[in-house]
Amino acid sequence: MAGHSKWANIQHRKGRQDKLRSKMFSKFSKEITVAAKMGDPDPDKNPRLRLAVKEAKQASMPKDNIDRAIKKAVGGDAEDYEEIRYEGYGPNGVAVIVETMTDNRNRTASTVRSTFTKNGGNLGETGSVGFMFDRKGEVTYPADAGDADTVMMAAIEAGAEDVESSEDGHTIYCADTDLNEVSTALEAELGESDSTKLIWRPTTTTEMDLEAMQKLMKLIDALEDDDDVQRVTANFEASDEVMEALE
Repeated sequence: MAGHSKWANIQHRKGRQDKLRSKMFSKFSKEITVAAKMGDPDPDKNPRLRLAVKEAKQASMPKDNIDRAIKKAVGGDAEDYEEIRYEGYGPNGVAVIVETMTDNRNRTASTVRSTFTKNGGNLGETGSVGFMFDRKGEVTYPADAGDADTVMMAAIEAGAEDVESSEDGHTIYCADTDLNEVSTALEAELGESDSTKLIWRPTTTTEMDLEAMQKLMKLIDALEDDDDVQRVTANFEASDEVMEALE
């Protein structure tokens, strides 16, 4: 969705990623530790760990931090985290999925519910909005990785399902279970990607005006500020004018 791409660009231009770098690294560390604890500590033998390490590196997380997170799992002193997904509605009825990793289910549920309420949203039951999304793998490349036809051919050969190309770059989608294989094949053809991760891709979207987008930004910011929250996804769609007005 164009809105999602612009949202990421606005975050970057505002310096929000730099401001939250420490918090981002903490969340990456948690994902790496859990992935290493659940499977093999060798990224080459553990697809989930490989993707977690790759995403951390793409966010410029230091190698020492990554190694320390893996060693924490191997050493047996890692906390026991539970992965819980929350679903709800934000401004204008936009669907919101909140992915968390917590060592205290009651604390996380209370905080997420309170955050929705304070920011004009409503926390729903599991499955209340999930049907509006598909779980997919997403690989992104800059525009200079190749023209649309070149990237499309590489994606087809790699086993991807869909490609969206624009002047901002290329976004390639695949089945969630194929992400490791598809991303590896794409790298052999196109080089290192900008981003490789699992996402919730909206199958239907909610149009947002400027006021609604401003409220949604506050909700997402508040949710992402919670240490237990790993990712937040919303099925918004907004015009270029609305997105530019947010800057």
